[in-house]
Amino acid sequence: MRTPMPATGEQFEIVSGATRAVVTEVGAGLRSLVVGSRPLVETFDEQDRPPKGAGTVLVPWPNRVARGRWTWNGAGQQLALTEPDAGNAIHGLLRFTLYRVGERSTDAITLHATVAPQPGWPVPLATSIRYAVSDAGLTVTHTVINVGAAAVPFGVGAHPYVRAGSSATDDCTITISATSVLPLDGGIPTGPATPLDEHPDVDLRGKPMAGLVVDHAYGGCAPAAGDDKVRHRLDGPDGHVEVWADLAFGYVQVFTPPEFPGRGRAVAIEPMTCPPDALNSGAGLITLAPGETWTGTWGISG
Repeated sequence: MRTPMPATGEQFEIVSGATRAVVTEVGAGLRSLVVGSRPLVETFDEQDRPPKGAGTVLVPWPNRVARGRWTWNGAGQQLALTEPDAGNAIHGLLRFTLYRVGERSTDAITLHATVAPQPGWPVPLATSIRYAVSDAGLTVTHTVINVGAAAVPFGVGAHPYVRAGSSATDDCTITISATSVLPLDGGIPTGPATPLDEHPDVDLRGKPMAGLVVDHAYGGCAPAAGDDKVRHRLDGPDGHVEVWADLAFGYVQVFTPPEFPGRGRAVAIEPMTCPPDALNSGAGLITLAPGETWTGTWGISG
């Protein structure tokens, strides 16, 4: 009798020194990341679907598309409403896909999946994601290739719930690199981004986590002077954890659910190449011509 497949499929562990990560076959998600005994992301059991999108790869768009509707080359598109209660399409098309294993070594793995043409999505995209660990932490590299016959816009995001080792979430301070915030209603922007200086209640440039409740999209993410990476950080009594990204990830979503299974309060710091509902607004979208390739990189250290 065959062993039943876990909800997240096969588990792929990669190791380098004290750094270990577990990546899942279903959705190519990040299920675990530890350095020594210090966890850097919230984890969950392999038999469970990722709670609250934990560790999810968000392709070909992050966050939401309002009512699942957008327009491509003058034609209306209708995506499946994967957030049915709110009537939106959420977090792309690959969350529950079985990825194919490509190159694999002790400290790295590459997984592949294709976004097939389907209702609401007109052009096929070949995608891959490479996870690699080292003493410096985790590096994640996304590659997207337009394998169709027409140009198409898209976006990429990731959904890690980060933790500063054993620090309680409410004992931490969060610092993001953003300079603007988007007004949202039900996760959908209601207007353009405005300067973060005008919104001290959700200004996370060094804000205590205690009592903080946010589910906000931020823009204007850019490196500090002399740096070449966007950096978001959580500091706590047990050290820090940092989500870094290259310049393509000009947006970040921060979400503080009141109850993450087995943990309590948690915080997601989600690097994104575009904001919510970008397929309609056009903000931050990447457009690939037929045969063209895009690559972007982010990671976690602590």
